[in-house]
Amino acid sequence: MPQGKPAGVRCVQLTDDHRCAIFGSPQRPACCTGLVPSDEMCGDSREQAIAWLAALEDATHPSAAVAAPV
Repeated sequence: MPQGKPAGVRCVQLTDDHRCAIFGSPQRPACCTGLVPSDEMCGDSREQAIAWLAALEDATHPSAAVAAPV
């Protein structure tokens, strides 16, 4: 996704079994290679992990209402 992945949009590199199709590839974005799983991130289930990632996306989503400098 050359322009980045919008929050809430499934990554085009995810396979049907939710694995990264470019894992280990130099084409894998830095935001993905720098994301290190932790107990806090993964939780006890896939649902908890998805909720954590959704919260991260929400917290880092650029504001759509950024005013242009005058």
